[in-house]
Amino acid sequence: MTVTPIASTASPVYRAIDVTTGDILSEYPFATDADITEIVDAAATAFTVWRDVPLLDRIAVVRRIADLFEARAGELALIITEEMGKPLIEARDEAEFSAAIFRYNADHAEEHLADQLLDDAEDSTSWYQKLPVGVVLGVMPWNYPYYQIARFAAPNLLVGNTVLLKHTESVPRSALVTEEIIRTALRDCGFPATGYTNLFATHSQISDIIVDPRVQGVSLTGSERAGAAIAAQAGAALKKAVLELGGSDPYVVLSSADPRAQARAALSQRLENTGQVCNGNKRLIVMADIYEDFVDEIVARAAEYTPADPRLETTGSVAFAADPGTTTPTFGPLSSFAAADRLIDQINRAVDAGATLHTGGTRVTGGEFAAGAYVWPTVLTDVPVGSDIYYEEMFGPVVQVFRVSSDEEALALANNTRFGLGSTVFAGEPGRAEAFAVKVEAGMTGANMTPPEVEYLPFGGVKCSGYGRELGVVGMDEFVNRRLYSVKK
Repeated sequence: MTVTPIASTASPVYRAIDVTTGDILSEYPFATDADITEIVDAAATAFTVWRDVPLLDRIAVVRRIADLFEARAGELALIITEEMGKPLIEARDEAEFSAAIFRYNADHAEEHLADQLLDDAEDSTSWYQKLPVGVVLGVMPWNYPYYQIARFAAPNLLVGNTVLLKHTESVPRSALVTEEIIRTALRDCGFPATGYTNLFATHSQISDIIVDPRVQGVSLTGSERAGAAIAAQAGAALKKAVLELGGSDPYVVLSSADPRAQARAALSQRLENTGQVCNGNKRLIVMADIYEDFVDEIVARAAEYTPADPRLETTGSVAFAADPGTTTPTFGPLSSFAAADRLIDQINRAVDAGATLHTGGTRVTGGEFAAGAYVWPTVLTDVPVGSDIYYEEMFGPVVQVFRVSSDEEALALANNTRFGLGSTVFAGEPGRAEAFAVKVEAGMTGANMTPPEVEYLPFGGVKCSGYGRELGVVGMDEFVNRRLYSVKK
């Protein structure tokens, strides 16, 4: 079989860079082909043991992982703050949320993996079973280095699969410390550590792993381009794939008793993780009668933000939202200098296409943080619907606001996107938000609230945002043998 490798613009090593200064923090060489062969062999061998381990023992391992994540949350937080610039308070939240994902899956594994009775006939009984399938591969992004692994690894380890994990080249220390935690838990409970292995693999090596007959599936969170390549390779090899790709989520405000407060809430949400959130509220669609107040407020508040060191507890939209009266609104750097350059290019192309730039739109070029990957929080209006830039995902601290004059116009605009990850609609009138929300083309939608991000509710999208689901009982069902088991009476 001929396989086309995924295109890569990565450096020749896994490299962590301090995005506040540009200093190199650490470097790790790519694995050799011999390394990859040995790792896949070991994962396949570990599967022959792990699949037969009683479920209660697998649960004990995953609970131990949760304990270790909780105990080391402060250390874990600092690693990702240094590697990709996530504000420290948000980084700690991520580590603790990852622990909650492992613990929830462990606590509910017996229920979620129990055989389900399908038929109790006169001469036979039939059940639906969820059984392990083998080695599974995860290809994960940099924006939530622990959370993305947790929601993939937790259910698969409990099912009885063994896990290979290829992380982004820019977060090697996050990848290594996660491997250390999971392998420690496996060893502590008396099982092969090779049930989970981090891969410092090249893209061509990942292509080879996907077609290996012992690897039974691949989950990718990343860009449309990477998703298309992974899906093509998995499909050619008849492998299951789960894809969580980009988003351009609509945040629709049909009516509001306090549009200025609504604008402040929308901005704080948009700037979480410095705007690097797949299901971030990237397109704010606002009814005409409250549009001016909404835009005036969001522009004024965005202009107040100042760059800050992400290692400080007071940096980031989450810290500011917790105590806006006493804390200066601050923002951290983007995850890489390439990401900052790419975002500036998108903003410039939006303006060239006819958009109005109200604030921001440039790199931070002066003062203490001039050497970092900082982009000023940016507010755009009048991005031309139908232009090339309108259909792109802006992954960073950029707010786009659109004016509409009716619910029908708002719905058409909300659905006018290649993506379909999340969505939110607000309205004060009884039933108005609910009637709108059910018509939005998205994998997740909320009426008068943002869809909750919790360990027990599924996450995923439609259209170019991918397919498959993670988290909750639905996430437990993705990489399993859904076997019909019948017994004659």
